[in-house]
Amino acid sequence: MMLAVLRLQSFRRGVRAALLLGLVAGVPAVAFAPPAAAQSTQGGAPPYEGDLLRLSEILGALHYLRPLCGAGEATRWRDEMQGLVDLEAPSGDRRGQLISAFNNGYDSYKQVYRSCTPSAELASQRYLETGAKLSRDIAARYGSN
Repeated sequence: MMLAVLRLQSFRRGVRAALLLGLVAGVPAVAFAPPAAAQSTQGGAPPYEGDLLRLSEILGALHYLRPLCGAGEATRWRDEMQGLVDLEAPSGDRRGQLISAFNNGYDSYKQVYRSCTPSAELASQRYLETGAKLSRDIAARYGSN
């Protein structure tokens, strides 16, 4: 029984890592649904929670900045965040924290930029790079091999 639980946890980590890597690397997200038993094995926040919150904030910033600067991605980053929330299936407090991080990323740039400027473009590019690196790091550290 314990081996089955460990395999389900490993499966879930691998699925998360694959989704996270696709989120920022430009690969279309694939909808994976971990088995119900894998969802019930999570007892609290995963060890990568801080990284996941940072990634959520980055997705929020990208959701504001990319369309502002003319990228044809009107809802892409919000949709990616929704996919992340759906995959993680977090409890009430965790869900609120992830969504709050996304909203903070969005709001922080909405307060500063009303039009695309060179600094907005630079911030957008840096967030794409940072998000991709963060996703790769999460996948490498916590993904299944």
